[in-house]
Amino acid sequence: MRLIQQAISVPVCLILSSLAWGAYPSGFSEVQFVTGLSNPTAMAFAADGRLFVCEQGGALRVVKNGVLLPTPFLNVTVDSNGERGLLGIAFHPNFASNNFLYIYYTVPTAPIHNRLSRFTANGDVVVPGSEVILLDLDNLSSATNHNGGALHFGLDGKLYVALGDNANGTNSQSFTTRLGKILRVNDDGTVPGDNPFLANTTGLNRAIWAMGLRNPFTFNFHPVNGRMHINDVGQNTWEEVNFGAGGSNYGWPTFEGFDGGNPNFVDPLIVYNHSTGTPTGCAITGGAFYTGVKYPVEYADTYFYADFCSQFIYRLTPPAYTAQTAFGTGLGKSAVDLQVNGGELYYLTRDAGGSVFRIESSVGTSPSITIHPLSQTVSIGQTATFTVAASGSAPLHYQWQRNGVNIAGALDSSSYTTPATTLADNGAQYRCVVSNAFGNAPSNPATLTVVANQLPTASILSPAAGTLYTFNQTISFSGSASDPEDGSLPASAFNWRVDFHHDTHFHPHVLSASGASGTFQTNFAETSTNVFYRLTLTVTDSAGAQTVVTRDILPRTSTVRLQSNPGGLQLTLDAIPVTSIFTFSAVVGQPRVIEAISPQGSGSRSYSFTSWSDGGARVHTITVPATALTLTAKFQKR
Repeated sequence: MRLIQQAISVPVCLILSSLAWGAYPSGFSEVQFVTGLSNPTAMAFAADGRLFVCEQGGALRVVKNGVLLPTPFLNVTVDSNGERGLLGIAFHPNFASNNFLYIYYTVPTAPIHNRLSRFTANGDVVVPGSEVILLDLDNLSSATNHNGGALHFGLDGKLYVALGDNANGTNSQSFTTRLGKILRVNDDGTVPGDNPFLANTTGLNRAIWAMGLRNPFTFNFHPVNGRMHINDVGQNTWEEVNFGAGGSNYGWPTFEGFDGGNPNFVDPLIVYNHSTGTPTGCAITGGAFYTGVKYPVEYADTYFYADFCSQFIYRLTPPAYTAQTAFGTGLGKSAVDLQVNGGELYYLTRDAGGSVFRIESSVGTSPSITIHPLSQTVSIGQTATFTVAASGSAPLHYQWQRNGVNIAGALDSSSYTTPATTLADNGAQYRCVVSNAFGNAPSNPATLTVVANQLPTASILSPAAGTLYTFNQTISFSGSASDPEDGSLPASAFNWRVDFHHDTHFHPHVLSASGASGTFQTNFAETSTNVFYRLTLTVTDSAGAQTVVTRDILPRTSTVRLQSNPGGLQLTLDAIPVTSIFTFSAVVGQPRVIEAISPQGSGSRSYSFTSWSDGGARVHTITVPATALTLTAKFQKR
């Protein structure tokens, strides 16, 4: 059974039935959002609300303000036979500032293979010549099915890539190919140093994050908690939704569906059969977590998924995500992708003229408090901030109260900050009443405690402001602290934390260290230069009052230039292919692995490696120096 090939040859009767309205729960209905797409395969919403849709033939289309723009964002030349073509799209988490987006497509020139590339946007069209090839994936056999193609960024800032097994199940259990896997790479295509199979793999295969999959055509992340679900298209019997976890082996081709307790494999969350039970289907497509407020509250954190053959949308409910509930049945259209945007579910279909449908709800829900404000203790002169979170039909309105009386001006904000406190504020209770057109909900009260104790003062003495670090350096830190009541504070009053920041996220490096001084190592294995260590000092006086101060320690960087003689030949950096001349920035002292590909062809000539200018082996590790470095790989004609 093949997935997109079935979509490509959609029967005429299926197209004619596409005007039928599906059966949804009471209060739900669908509307056609856009049409006129040619064999669409995947879609993604940009943060600004534009919808980008992949067409199998290689065009990436833009829907703006509900209108399909006539000029494609880009056109790539693809092999669109069978299930090949333009198959996936994802936006960089910082797309609003860097304009980076990523696509997955099948390269038509021999050897035929799938490719992951990054492009730069200029409004509604691509910047010409901006393609950066990040991954050229494994060569494909003559089988044109099971290509995968889904792309999504996780909350860790890494890009996850789904690859099918190319209709060869043995690929899924092999560490010598990336086929039948989920890959995890940095936003530049390099391999993260904490991938789970580094000890089992070499070179480009170190990108493998999970294995044992047949055709993971779609997957998705919960946008708040990062939970991952993988939809794996089955063969003869079972369709699967799997919980995504690094290092997992999902058992294909040894098992399809539940594995009977085999400890080597991870069971699916749910399966459904091709011929018996409820539901039945043959190709699971689309997956999206719902985190909006336009649907009734019981839909919060629901996972939606679709079946291409049976033309349904079902859902799984938290926290277990093991009970299958019908949502849309008899759609008359076969969904290939699902996405949530603006609190509503959208599905992409190849029939109905190549369309996107939006599922709307007219069922209003009254507010429900999901996070209550917390009681706080502050010193005289400090302020206190209380925060509430609620679900319910938009728009939600907020009114903060003190001791049951509305606070003037404390409206339409989910947080409230008090004025500077006095002892007269001790014991005051604060709550928020959240309301909408369907009702209101008061939060639990939070008590403000005001103490006469004054806050301690704290200073980080070392490292000094502006200190730069090199890789694997020992950083010494120290601080001082005093308190108006206690005087100079002892070492037991100090607590330190070190976090490694990369791009828009961070990794805990040292969770807790006590004492007025200490050391840590700058040895986090991240090759990007968009990084720093944040040192946080918290001091606590005898009454429990705390002061927090921080210091950021930025990396010392330099540039390395890799080139070949003759020019234009292929090299690798950390097992990632690059073409001479290639220049990169790196943290001083960091080890990087360089390789000269040998033998290799260029035009009609063939070359073999002779030497590196630093005297290193064909594959060797360099240490990034403090000053700019140029390394030349020398080749000779064969």
